[in-house]
Amino acid sequence: EDVHLDDDIKKYIVNIVQKTRKNKDVEVGSSPRGSLALMKLSMANAAMRGRDYVVPDDVKFITTEALSHRLVLKPGPAIKGVEEEEVIAKTLKDVPVPKIE
Repeated sequence: EDVHLDDDIKKYIVNIVQKTRKNKDVEVGSSPRGSLALMKLSMANAAMRGRDYVVPDDVKFITTEALSHRLVLKPGPAIKGVEEEEVIAKTLKDVPVPKIE
């Protein structure tokens, strides 16, 4: 709980989770609980790396593990072999990374 989470990082996390819900291949995207999990895991990742603040790379590092199991793909893409991890990778490419000073 002593790890600082900048407001821009919080918005970044929310934008990532919202983007999962807007993906054309996703029936059910991540929920606000996914945002909370991503936030806490990013803070833990920062702490494990010896920092008392979160950077965007902490969020990116843990996003696949934190969110992929929270997605339900539409039947068509699932049959074609699209995987949740691919959706997360595309989401991370599409969401602008905040500049933290």
